[in-house]
Amino acid sequence: MKLYNIDGCGYCAMVRSVLDQLDIDYERIDVPWAHHERRNVFEVSGQYMVPVLVDDEVVMSDEYQIIDYLKKTYSVRS
Repeated sequence: MKLYNIDGCGYCAMVRSVLDQLDIDYERIDVPWAHHERRNVFEVSGQYMVPVLVDDEVVMSDEYQIIDYLKKTYSVRS
C-alpha cells in the first residue's frame, strides 16, 4: 500500500492517522508542494491532488473515501 502525501496537508494527516490507528503498514511517498511537480501522483491517479492511496488495484484520491475504504477493509473483525 502506498500513500502519496504532503506533511503540511491536513487531509493527508487525516489519512495517516487512520492508517496508524488501524496499524496498517504502508509506504509514504512525500510529494512536492507544487502541483506541476507531482508527475508521480498524476501517473497513478490521473490528477495532481493529495492524498492518493494505492492498495493493489484500488486507487483513491478523496480523503473521506480513503478513510471509509480503510475502515471497511482493514478494521479488526471479531
